[in-house]
Amino acid sequence: MPYIPYLPEDLAEPAAVVDAIRKRRGGDLLHLDRMLLHSPPFAQGWNLFLGAVRNDLSLSPKLRELAMCAVAVLNRADYEFVQHAPLYLQAGATQDQVQALRDPIAAIDDASHFDELERCALAVIVAMTRDVVVGEALMQALRAHLSDREVIELCGVTAAYNMVSRFLVATGIHPDDIAKPA
Repeated sequence: MPYIPYLPEDLAEPAAVVDAIRKRRGGDLLHLDRMLLHSPPFAQGWNLFLGAVRNDLSLSPKLRELAMCAVAVLNRADYEFVQHAPLYLQAGATQDQVQALRDPIAAIDDASHFDELERCALAVIVAMTRDVVVGEALMQALRAHLSDREVIELCGVTAAYNMVSRFLVATGIHPDDIAKPA
């Protein structure tokens, strides 16, 4: 059970905010949404920001979902991992890669499941999530694989989903009835 009760699934007000979230979600409100809507301004900003992160970036969907899944594991946000592992598969990952991401730190050195770019991205994701500081050498290694825009987007996705996972864990949202991605 969450630490604060979810608002009802049939919530209709404030209509503009609820409708915008339902539109992005394909008609549903997730547990995350029903928690966020305790503060409509916060829910509205979250929906706009995470909608852009999920849908408007040039970063490959596979790298985006890799970041989301790795952050989820590192921060013990099971809800986030259960939401995004299927999307990681849809983006081209294998079931073995999903399983290997259960240990993102070990995955950094796992050349049997991850290519050089993915391992470099994982090193950045782990550094950002665990230490905050990435360091110049690691950032330059990532820049050897990605454009500056893609580096910024990978860092932004990692930062955004650190926010998501921390909110999920802090409020006690668990993967009980998951339907769509956060």
